[in-house]
Amino acid sequence: MPLLWLAQKQNGNFLTLSAMQKIAKILEIPDMAVYETASFYTMYNRTSVGKFHLQICGTTPCMVKGAGPVIESALKHLNTTKNHVTPDGLFCVSEVECLGACSNAPMMQVNNEWFYEDLTAESIVDVIEKFRNGEEVTPGPQTPLRKNCEGPEGRTTLKDFESAPISRDFAAAKKTWEEAKVKVNPPK
Repeated sequence: MPLLWLAQKQNGNFLTLSAMQKIAKILEIPDMAVYETASFYTMYNRTSVGKFHLQICGTTPCMVKGAGPVIESALKHLNTTKNHVTPDGLFCVSEVECLGACSNAPMMQVNNEWFYEDLTAESIVDVIEKFRNGEEVTPGPQTPLRKNCEGPEGRTTLKDFESAPISRDFAAAKKTWEEAKVKVNPPK
C-alpha cells in the first residue's frame, strides 16, 4: 500500500497500470494482487483526477451543515460535473463518504492529504481560486470563528490539561482510588 501511495503521488495524483505492474515486480507478487488492492481502496486514483482532487464529504453531518451547496458551488464555479477533470487538468470534484471531521462540517480533503473544514458556498470558491493561482491555503477550519475542532464555546473539556501534573505512578493512583472507594462504600 505505501508503494501504491508513493507511485500515485509521483505520477500527478494518478496510479497508472504500468506503476502497478512495476510494484508487483518489485514485491515479487502477481500483478492481480496489486490491482485488487488498488481497486479496493478509494484512496488510489486509477483514473486521472487532475492536479487537485477535491473530495467533499457528503455524509449526513456534512450534508446537514451545508455540504450540498458547497458541492454545487464548486461544480458551478469550475463549470464541471462530479468526477470529471476540468479542461485545464487542474480540478476534479468528488463527493465522498465520511472524512472524520464531523464537528467541523462541511469539509473536504484535497489529494488525500489536506483537510479544509467549515466550508461554505463562498469559501470553497476562494479555496479553489487560491489553488488555481498557486497560493497557499492553510488547512483546517476556513473560518476565523473556530480554532481546531473547538465548538463555539471554545474548549469545554480538559481545560487545565496543560497545567495538570502528569504522573506515571500507577501504584499510587491505584492506592488513592482504593482509599476513595472505601470512603464511598465502607465495609459492613
